[in-house]
Amino acid sequence: MTYGDEAGGGTPRPALVPYELPQRPRAAVLVLHGGRAEGLEPPPPWNLPGARMRPFVRAIGRATAGHAVALAGVRYRHRGWNGGREDAARDALRALEALRQRAGEVPVVLVGHSMGGRAALRVAGHPLVGAVVGLAPWCPEDEPVGHLAGRRLVLLHGDRDRVTDPAGSLTLADRARAAGAQACHLVVPGGDHAMLRGAGTWHALTARLVAGLLRLRPLPPEVAGALTAPGTEGAR
Repeated sequence: MTYGDEAGGGTPRPALVPYELPQRPRAAVLVLHGGRAEGLEPPPPWNLPGARMRPFVRAIGRATAGHAVALAGVRYRHRGWNGGREDAARDALRALEALRQRAGEVPVVLVGHSMGGRAALRVAGHPLVGAVVGLAPWCPEDEPVGHLAGRRLVLLHGDRDRVTDPAGSLTLADRARAAGAQACHLVVPGGDHAMLRGAGTWHALTARLVAGLLRLRPLPPEVAGALTAPGTEGAR
């Protein structure tokens, strides 16, 4: 995928949804909610996948408060990934370019759930992106990983997820490490796909990971160790 590439005609709605935009940001976090495998219709005004990310946005905002961190979301034009159209990834790229215009050349951490996790991983080769936190990410077997070299990835998956495969995110973490990424896979015991079981744990851990990946505070020791472990050991 070419960064800055835009497909389709017309004038789409802005892809970037700013939540917090300091006057002089030092870093940024971009949040990508989930969606569907297929669906050309736009997300509805009351969009449950989008609403599910609001507590994450609040938790990340608290964890980064006072550090001049911009916080924004991605507005999708379509509900689905839609095969080779890769609509969510294209919208993520539009949002990253808009973020660059608004915040400048600052390091970005992407936080994506489900389809949004796949989109985050797909666009992580963008020059602004330094790290990805994937929440129950959708990780097909043939998902490309070469562009993840030099990036830091932390993939969280509940062991009761029946929508996306926890084993798929572990496999992607292994493949990404082999391609030159620093990758860590964490299992959330009892966690479901919607991240409602143990929701507070999901919110708090995600916020702590984001703050750590932005070097605002230490990462959890098990994550810091896993990211720097040799081979595929750290992915597990």
